[in-house]
Amino acid sequence: MQFGVSSEKLKARVEQLELAIEALEVDEAERLAAAPVVAEAVDAASQKPARRPLPEHLPRECVLHPGPCACPSCGGALRRIGEDVTESLDYVPRRFKVVRHVREAFSCRACERVVQAPAPHHAIARGRAGPGLLAHIAVAKFDDHLPLYRQAEIYARDGVELATSTLSGWVGATAAALRPLVDLIRTEVIAGSTALHGDHTPIPVLAPGTGKTRTGRLWTYVRDERPHGGARAPAAVFFAPPDRRGEHPLAHLTAFSGVLQADGYSGFNGLYERSRPGGPLVEAACWAHARRYFFDVHAKTGSALAREALERIGALYAVERSISGQPPDERRRHRQARSRPLAAALKACAEAILPQLSGPSNLAKAFRYLLARWTALTRVFEDGRIRLDNNPAERALRGVAVGRKNYLFAGSQRGAELAAAFYTLIETAKLNGLDPEAYLRDVLVRIADHPHKRLAELLPWNWAPLATTAEAA
Repeated sequence: MQFGVSSEKLKARVEQLELAIEALEVDEAERLAAAPVVAEAVDAASQKPARRPLPEHLPRECVLHPGPCACPSCGGALRRIGEDVTESLDYVPRRFKVVRHVREAFSCRACERVVQAPAPHHAIARGRAGPGLLAHIAVAKFDDHLPLYRQAEIYARDGVELATSTLSGWVGATAAALRPLVDLIRTEVIAGSTALHGDHTPIPVLAPGTGKTRTGRLWTYVRDERPHGGARAPAAVFFAPPDRRGEHPLAHLTAFSGVLQADGYSGFNGLYERSRPGGPLVEAACWAHARRYFFDVHAKTGSALAREALERIGALYAVERSISGQPPDERRRHRQARSRPLAAALKACAEAILPQLSGPSNLAKAFRYLLARWTALTRVFEDGRIRLDNNPAERALRGVAVGRKNYLFAGSQRGAELAAAFYTLIETAKLNGLDPEAYLRDVLVRIADHPHKRLAELLPWNWAPLATTAEAA
């Protein structure tokens, strides 16, 4: 979990190549900066392409460099003939500000009644933090992976002393304010979907009174219909039960019926049984998990058989890339014609090779996993809504994996549930192309007095900024 590679490419590592290019660019920039500037006459044909202009939406700060009052050669009077403008991109750290809400009070001369505007709603009751600050703290912790004590140190450099306990209280109060929206997202996604991706990951949780941590779990269920052009918006919901027992996914997905794509974890098995209330879910397995076993063998031993299996699975992914975005019926037609024969050849190869392998070998285990999951793996060829792998759920958990390395553990089971709530909001906002901080800031401004029956307006896929809403009205 800590040291595994994030990419399983057989050849060039894209990330390593990018780092190498970055290092070369830094070296070249350092060399050019140290070299003396020499003016040279260059014809137009050999000039380098012009640099792109700096973004127009950025605020401009004008610094005027006045010229001399008289000609430096003869002392004569000067007349203005034009100007040269050079722009540079600079950065100013985020600034704190204090918002003073002034409510004027008036008294009636006739009846002495005192009239005053109502007090503004605050994102958290009796809180001194504005919605922008609350949104920033939450996103910094759960999306930028900055623990609260590090945030406190950063704010102190701006001259704002905020105790970690204060920040913790604000995060908890913010979660309470957003709880109705989190519950609505979970309800909409689980009850209103026909196909979901499911996965879970460990998260250390501080065990009260022991000074040690125990292993909790963070479960996610992701809806993503974009590959087949579905009408439902993408979303990710998270839950934080205390362990990984199979009763938890049964409880999470009580209202769900349809296809669940997940790995081979036995805790999901109860979802596919006829005894499940509401009937069994349709099981779809993940080709990326099957591929991973062969990749590990090839990486360690260079096995030609493992490489052949990887190439055969790679051919299935090539078909998927060619049909991305097409409607379900069209995807199913292509898979029946192109992918199913490829999969059948892979199965025949596995059945022929497996008896020749040593039973305890990792390669034999890889082929056994493939054949044991074959029915669930090939269900993708029958339904155009199903993806080839469970990567949407794994991507949703990627931020959790990074975050737990930074803030190490959740302070309590309640803290783990709070994290699940924020991950639900932030990951769903990102899946819908939103800036999660801007989204949370606007929602925190509005949610206190927003009518509960219209809460769906604040869902990430329905949300419009307050300014846009006001203009439309």
